[in-house]
Amino acid sequence: MDRRHFLIGAGALCVAPAALAQTTFNFGAAAAYSAERRGVSLLVMQGGRIVFEDYPSGGGAARGWELASGTKSFTGVMAAAAVQDRLLDWDEFAADTLREWRGDERRAITIRHLLSLTSGIEGGPIARPPTFADAIAQRAVAAPGERFAYGPTPFQIFGEIMRRKTNGDPLAYLQRRVFDPLGINPTHWRRGADGMPHLPSGAGLTARDWARFGRFVLRDGEGRVDAHALAQCFIGSRANPGYGLSWWLLREGLVPPGRRAGGISIETAMAESVGGIVMAAGAGDQRLYLLPGLDLVIARQATGILQALRQRRRERNGWSDADFLRTLLAR
Repeated sequence: MDRRHFLIGAGALCVAPAALAQTTFNFGAAAAYSAERRGVSLLVMQGGRIVFEDYPSGGGAARGWELASGTKSFTGVMAAAAVQDRLLDWDEFAADTLREWRGDERRAITIRHLLSLTSGIEGGPIARPPTFADAIAQRAVAAPGERFAYGPTPFQIFGEIMRRKTNGDPLAYLQRRVFDPLGINPTHWRRGADGMPHLPSGAGLTARDWARFGRFVLRDGEGRVDAHALAQCFIGSRANPGYGLSWWLLREGLVPPGRRAGGISIETAMAESVGGIVMAAGAGDQRLYLLPGLDLVIARQATGILQALRQRRRERNGWSDADFLRTLLAR
């Protein structure tokens, strides 16, 4: 038990949120579930306080791990900050900035279409983001809003839009606008051949920093990002009610990304019973869960991203969001 830290109480914590029945947390069982599935960090934060941390198998509070597609959620928050800064609008046409798009079938694609993955442009190979230039060269294969297509390309298109809007590196804007005020310092961030950051994947953070970011979002941007702009990230589309603007919404009608991209499993009734769940998710079962009804943030990191991307069939002892959350919440 020397690698577990129960910062308040012993193995379980009872709380009574105003709108919910009493919930009992089973931290030990949840940590064991995670550790048995390549887990290297599990952190639970409630009310802004870390109530549990676990770092098995070489993990540590100061060690950063790659988030894979868990990186995508930063893009939606960056966009919300840009909306507040009047750099863009959710429903402006991408072609207003990407002048080379004017006059073709892509002219009706909006920022909202790009970040909800309903632009009509194919997502592209998982974990292989194109350069910004290659991304904006992709042609649409469906009408905007018609269908959900998971993958990295739309995020790289958004990256080029932000590069032009800010006349600089999109990651520099995200760092200055969101991360610096929170004291968040990514341990690494992959970049492409063009020198630009991979916005759909490749960020590395400690569990504490990832949870701190989650707390910031849970608290509606803490006054640093406009709450109304941020709320748009959690509105699903007709093509996928379970995906907002770079965030997964664990609700009825969710269209999952596919096993290789980080399969998602959830029981709708359980999500509703705790006041809703939103999530950032990445290959290798990287997870950031936000449970606003319980004022709860859960960051979970694991090894094995490359193995997960190569794995086409379900692991015998694989990760289940439903099983993990049921274990943690003792349900």
